[in-house]
Amino acid sequence: MDGRRVFSGKSSEISNGEEYFLENSMLIELKQYCIMMLELVRNPNIDHSFISQYLALLQRSSRQSLKPFTDYTLFPLLLLFDGAVNCRSSKKMASQNEVADSVPELNVSDSVAEGVVLCLEEVLRKCRLGSIDQMVVILKKLAYGAMLSPEEASEEFRIGVIRCFRALVLNLCPCLDESCSCKQVSGWPLLVAEELRTYSVGRISKDDVAHSRECLIAFLQSEPAAPAVGHWMSLLLKAVGVEAARGHRGSSELRVEALVAFRVLVAKIGTPDAIAFYLPGVVSQLGRVLHASKTMVSGAAGSTVALNHSVRGLSEYLITVLGDMASATLDNNSQSSLNEKPLVSVLDELRQLTIKSPVSSDAINPSKSVVRDVVSRGDTSKVNSNSKVLRVDRSSGWLANTVDHVDKLLSATFPHLCIHPNIKIRIAVLAAVKALLDRCSYALKQTRLMLVECLFVMVCDDFGDISSDAHTFVQHQISFKHKEGLKNDTLEIFRRLLEKLPQVIMGDDKIIALSHVRKLLAVTFFAGAQSVAEYIVHSPVAATRFFDVFTVCLSQNSAFSGSLNKYATRKPSTSGFMDSISEIKAITNFNNEDSELVGFRRQRNSHQSEHIKGKGGLPSMPPWFVHLGSQKLYNALAGILRLVSFYVFTDSSREGSFPVLIDILLEPLRMLINELRMKQYRDESWQLWYERTGSGKLVRDASTAICILNEMIFGLSDSSIDSLAGSFLPDSRKKELLPGYWLQMKNRKTEEKGLIIDCIGSILHEYLAPEIWDLPLGISSAIQQSGDSCDISMHFFNDNGMLHQIIIEGIGLFNICLGVDFSSCGFLNSSLYLLLENIICSNFQVKEAANTALHVISATQKFETVGHLVLGNADYVIDSICRQLRNLDLNPHVPNVLAAMLSFVGVADKILPLLDEPLHAVSMELEILGRHRHPNLTLPFLKAVAEISKATKHEADKLPGRADFFKNKICSKTSTAEFGSDDKTTRRLDVEEKEWESIVFEFNDSKRYRKIVGSIAGSCLASITPLIASVDPAECLTSLDVIEDGIIALAKVEEAYKLESETKEAIIEEVEAKRFHNLVDTLSMVEDEASENRLLPAMNQIWPFFISCFRGKNLGAIRKCCYTISIVIQICGGDFFSRRFLTDGSHIWKFLSSSPFHKKPFTKDDRTPLQLPYRKSLTASEDPPSEISTLKVQIAILEMIGDLAGNNRSSSALAAVFKKVSGMVVGIACSGVKGLRDACENALVGLAAIDSDMIWLLLADVYYSRKGSKFPEPPSAEFPEVGEVLPPVASGKEFLHVMYGGQSFGFHVDFSAVENVFHRLQARVFSSQSQLMYLLES
Repeated sequence: MDGRRVFSGKSSEISNGEEYFLENSMLIELKQYCIMMLELVRNPNIDHSFISQYLALLQRSSRQSLKPFTDYTLFPLLLLFDGAVNCRSSKKMASQNEVADSVPELNVSDSVAEGVVLCLEEVLRKCRLGSIDQMVVILKKLAYGAMLSPEEASEEFRIGVIRCFRALVLNLCPCLDESCSCKQVSGWPLLVAEELRTYSVGRISKDDVAHSRECLIAFLQSEPAAPAVGHWMSLLLKAVGVEAARGHRGSSELRVEALVAFRVLVAKIGTPDAIAFYLPGVVSQLGRVLHASKTMVSGAAGSTVALNHSVRGLSEYLITVLGDMASATLDNNSQSSLNEKPLVSVLDELRQLTIKSPVSSDAINPSKSVVRDVVSRGDTSKVNSNSKVLRVDRSSGWLANTVDHVDKLLSATFPHLCIHPNIKIRIAVLAAVKALLDRCSYALKQTRLMLVECLFVMVCDDFGDISSDAHTFVQHQISFKHKEGLKNDTLEIFRRLLEKLPQVIMGDDKIIALSHVRKLLAVTFFAGAQSVAEYIVHSPVAATRFFDVFTVCLSQNSAFSGSLNKYATRKPSTSGFMDSISEIKAITNFNNEDSELVGFRRQRNSHQSEHIKGKGGLPSMPPWFVHLGSQKLYNALAGILRLVSFYVFTDSSREGSFPVLIDILLEPLRMLINELRMKQYRDESWQLWYERTGSGKLVRDASTAICILNEMIFGLSDSSIDSLAGSFLPDSRKKELLPGYWLQMKNRKTEEKGLIIDCIGSILHEYLAPEIWDLPLGISSAIQQSGDSCDISMHFFNDNGMLHQIIIEGIGLFNICLGVDFSSCGFLNSSLYLLLENIICSNFQVKEAANTALHVISATQKFETVGHLVLGNADYVIDSICRQLRNLDLNPHVPNVLAAMLSFVGVADKILPLLDEPLHAVSMELEILGRHRHPNLTLPFLKAVAEISKATKHEADKLPGRADFFKNKICSKTSTAEFGSDDKTTRRLDVEEKEWESIVFEFNDSKRYRKIVGSIAGSCLASITPLIASVDPAECLTSLDVIEDGIIALAKVEEAYKLESETKEAIIEEVEAKRFHNLVDTLSMVEDEASENRLLPAMNQIWPFFISCFRGKNLGAIRKCCYTISIVIQICGGDFFSRRFLTDGSHIWKFLSSSPFHKKPFTKDDRTPLQLPYRKSLTASEDPPSEISTLKVQIAILEMIGDLAGNNRSSSALAAVFKKVSGMVVGIACSGVKGLRDACENALVGLAAIDSDMIWLLLADVYYSRKGSKFPEPPSAEFPEVGEVLPPVASGKEFLHVMYGGQSFGFHVDFSAVENVFHRLQARVFSSQSQLMYLLES
């Protein structure tokens, strides 16, 4: 030291001076507080607020500054600590040490006691103990404090005692002797968690180690200290148990501190010989903590932090005692007959040689009495220092017995902890499993399989960090060649888990079921293709047994698994209406497909991903599985099937095995088809067949087999393979980082795509069997097929619907698997019509499945919408429809299919030329004989015609614009050509014959398409015209919609025809001038111009049925008919209808002849007409319609009159009946019926547009009749007096509107209403006569 001072020079002297100054200042401060502490010992009632300041001083002081004053600081703190323990202890100590004898019993308050333990903890954390005697004394005092019960001491005090012990143990440092036993331990817990990093201590300096004359760690590892170590382990674990037993009053923090202190103690003295004796007690106490985690979720016993430390502490203890290093020599030690000792034994003996004992006998022997005092304080019996009762003979027998108990504990707790809801607990379990597998593989052989299963559960964990860490460890264990890894255990685990699978699925705990299935999925993945394929397909019996297991798990009967308590306690749904609301929303979205087509191109990518991967996409969970488990459980089960399918298909040693599996799964479906054929052969009813086949068992078995089959095929798709790779291969996003074996299997799957196509073809052959789709989905369809009444359970129809749904979803999955090959192989053409057919299914689930499958197929086949998909395959769809239309008795659903396809898909306008043949068949069925043969198909056929007419109208709207554009194009070319007409040679050079030839061809194509549109529109009108007079409101209303669309389409076609005629003349003139005679011949072909005049002839046929509609009693149809008449007359022109209103208008005006609020007497016209045999009879009820219904009809007629009269094109239709109609409308307006005021006023405004003078006279006749002789004077002598123009009337029958319109019933004149109408019309219509009226009234 002196040499170093000389060498350091002046700076060293300054440093020493500063150090001396700091030590003196620290000593002054400590002396002040120590004196106050000693004064507090003498008089506990003085002010103790200085303790907090003392604690702050200790906290801000460095380790080096406190080191010289360790004993000085500890003395008053230990005196106060002894006093706090003595005054709280209910047990008097049998003996007192010398220091305690001189101190009287104190009454230390809780605040003082808690402050003392905080200061003591800070001192023990920063100051290392220098002797064994000092450590033993402090341990004994702390043990007295740790033995206090919750009733004796506060929670903070007991926590502080445990923290003091932890700080003391953590501050122990190893000695400098390399041969000392302290070098055998790491000194820090093996499984360090983030929570434990906060308990770190300062860095260990060499001066501290050199200053320590004795190795405290070696003493604690020695046999004399074993009772004290065991006693402290017992105290810590007892504190954990006591707090847990207190329930919600227990302290979670105290439990955590006790477990942390236990882990630190094991890490500091953790040698097998030192702590092996306590293994049964430790395992038992920590096992209680782990067992309590199953049921306790709150209170101290439910603390997840304590559970975390328990799992890690137990694993660390087992690794210390049963580690490979400690257990590998047990067999060698037991073989005493060997002449040569192993190297490890020799090294152990050399370590026991007393070359330089780190712990002298003088230091050890005095402490034995102290240790005995500590032990005697508790329940442990007194220990003889010369005996080895706290050491265990770690032989092979002891190891076997110990491992057996440990295996029972771990098997009962770890599987449950693997699925604990807390992420930190699962992380702790993963760390424990990894450590036990890596360091206790020799001792825990029989526990290895259970630990591996837990590891596989972690591989499928929802938390990414856990799954990736577990996966990395599994891969490391499998690829580690110098150690027995997991590869040999996976097949045994796979077999065991597969056998227990049905029992677990049928159990009560769904969380355990999910864990079990995920384990099986991970085991299947890591077992490899060869092992899995060998186990499953080594014989047909094994394959059948494998599928039987999954059939039980996925069957519809599994929905009733579990205990009866689960169903007895299940509460009824409080939102039963929500399903209906959801269904209504789905139907709304289902029918609004056309509204999404406009902006579809901008949403193409999102639309495709929504139907493939989004909600409601494929693959989906089978409908019956929602009652059994969650989506996660099904995904795990399906993942096993997909992985097995992929392994079997790509295993080169098992070629030809995959079709065998497919045949096994198809067997239940084939049995169902055979039974359905036998039913048809025997002509059985559905009720007899249902009872004969086991109440639908065949249908349910087939549904389960199809579900498994769909998942097996989907397992061969790229999306499924990539999903599995993403779950188990962390680097699956980069193809170059995938394992070689995985890429080889994918390549083999691609090479054998022909086998996949063959398998899917055989499956689709069974899926599309007509017998399957004849299964009824409701009572009505069952009665329709069997012909007699049925009394079948509704479960039968539900089972049939789920069978259809799962088959449709399977078709969508096959499409995903094959991609574009699904279309090129013809599978799309054969199944597309089936999907379109189920769009209108009465079962909502089947309908939704068909909708989803169509969207998935359209996205996979690179079509923008379902409409484009149908358009691309329209010829196959229309061919199927036409084929089934020829046999309506066998296919009564085809009209609905046609209507649904045209409305939902929205491509009727694109396939309009292909609809000529089905429209012809539909027209035949809408005739009298067709309606008589199939009366229930009339409305579906009408809906199909309505969709076709809408498409026709849509296309016809474009024809005039196209024709006008083409005409302008031709005119511009001809005008350009005429500009250079002086030079004919230049003209011939500018205009080529080929260019005009293409123009002529384009013109002919446009003309041909216009004819097709006109022909289809005319066919639609001709087919539904008689149904306008139908007594069925739905048929009548649908027919009127078709009339409206058809008339608009024909008007557009004729408009386009006129433009085409002008264009044709311009083309002929131009090509003749150019002498293109061949083109002139093409354009000059004789055309039937009469065929182009379709509008008025069609109206001539339709008008009588309009009148028949008014003659009926269907008021709703009459209102719709008024609106349709208004539309068609404005399109066709009023001249054509003038005579028809004169002859047939009485049937319309009769509705305006009586008030709805006055009962009209019975007349001859009200008698029931004679009904033809094929016509539906009228309703038996003879009650008159309601006033509101009649009022709405009158409003509709008045609005029709106003629309027709207000339009110049249609006003001529009322010319012949103008006076009559005007008189009736004025009479209603003068009656003042409230509901008719606005409609009458609008009608009068329209009629005034034809002849305003007539309307004014009719109103003025009533208006001035009330004023008597007080008529206004004429403005000049040229005008006659008003009395001469409007002579006074004697009665209401002499009014002009009565003379013109006829006598009405119930419409009495209301002069207030007359005045109101007169002034309102004067303001709106008679404004040009306002000055004259002002002069007359003045």
